Amino acid sequence: MESGSNPGDVTQLLAEWRNGDRSALDRIVPLVYQELRLIAARFLSRDHLSPTLQPTALVHEAYLRMVNQTGIDWQNRAHFFGIAATVIRNILVDRARANRSAKRGGDAARVSLDESVTPPQSRELDLIALDDALLSLAQLDPQQSRIVELRFFGGLSIEETAAALGISVSTVKRDWILAKTWIFRALSN
Repeated sequence: MESGSNPGDVTQLLAEWRNGDRSALDRIVPLVYQELRLIAARFLSRDHLSPTLQPTALVHEAYLRMVNQTGIDWQNRAHFFGIAATVIRNILVDRARANRSAKRGGDAARVSLDESVTPPQSRELDLIALDDALLSLAQLDPQQSRIVELRFFGGLSIEETAAALGISVSTVKRDWILAKTWIFRALSN
């Protein structure tokens, strides 16, 4: 993810927001909006995940959910995008579940995990199945599950993921490989 904002500015504004300055949020949005929109556009472009959901609408819904959360100890820019990844994942899975329910078991939203997530042979999978696999992985290894969420749903780089989780780059690389393998096997069954 390319930095469209100064990480120090975002970190400072998050600290102000955490300390109760609601106006800091209004100053954060222009700094991170374009990056959030690029993340949403990249994700939604995968196999035409949701032709009715536009990146702007996804970012706006994520923004509304994020500003209404309380008790978050906003730490820095990477942490902000980590929370955004979780919110985006929840929005997309909620929509997929609603779509499946509306169609009485019909087609669920499908995404393609590109080679950065799956082993070399690309494969299409059900977003709800991916969410279920991530929930199962979280029971075994919460850190690996979170790494997949940050990388896949949040578009964070290895380095940004390490910063968001407060772990080393080598740990992220190792856990990323293990998590991809575990998810691939879980989805193959």
